[in-house]
Order: sequence, then structure tokens, then C-alpha cells
Amino acid sequence: MYLCVKILIIIIIIIIIIIIIIIIVCTVADSYVAATAREAGAAAERAAELKISKYSGLEDKCVFQPIAVESLGPLNKIACQFLKDLGRRISAQSGDESESAFLFQRLSVLIHRFNAILLHNSFEAADHLG
Repeated sequence: MYLCVKILIIIIIIIIIIIIIIIIVCTVADSYVAATAREAGAAAERAAELKISKYSGLEDKCVFQPIAVESLGPLNKIACQFLKDLGRRISAQSGDESESAFLFQRLSVLIHRFNAILLHNSFEAADHLG
């Protein structure tokens, strides 16, 4: 029981101190396609850079962690490292070594759901046009 309370307190502290913003960018958007053709993850890196510069005033008040994900899967490097570290810390508390993998699996499911919604909405938009 004590361990559960301790984990809950740690999670609450993490949520209070760290502001996490998740950005999903379209890999094949006109504004990103040239960069993503040269390097996987380029759109995610650019989106994360833009958010970091936008929220640069928060650095002295809290930790700002952008997680930029492309619609075809790649994450920005800082987010990938953050999620690995978070998974390692959760594993240390829970004793389950699979926590990092579970975080990435959940993120993958989130991306698939996002893409499914976009695909569904594109069919609805096409139906209204003609």
C-alpha cells in the first residue's frame, strides 16, 4: 500500500513540475515533405523547436517538455530520451522492466487512432463536396 501511495505522489509531482505538450505533425504535409524526404523525424524536430521557442519564457518556472510525433511515427530526439527516462523511472518503482516499451506502445496506439480519425474525417469532407 505504501509503495502505491509513493508512486502516486511521484507522478503528481512530475505532473505539477513538468509541462508536457504533445504535437502531432503530418509527415507528408507540403511544409515538411522536403525535410522528411531527406531525414526521418525532421518534421517532429522542427515542430519541437517551434514549441520550445514559443514557450521559452517558462524555463525559470517549470520544466517544459515537448513531445513531437509525426503522423507516420518518428518522434523528436529529446522526447524519445524523455520517454525512455520516464519508463526507466517507472520501472524502478514498479519492478516491471517493460514500462518503457509500454509507454512507446501507448504512444503508437495514440498515433494510429489519430490517423484513423483523420482518414475518417477526410471521407466525410469528400462526401460533403460532391
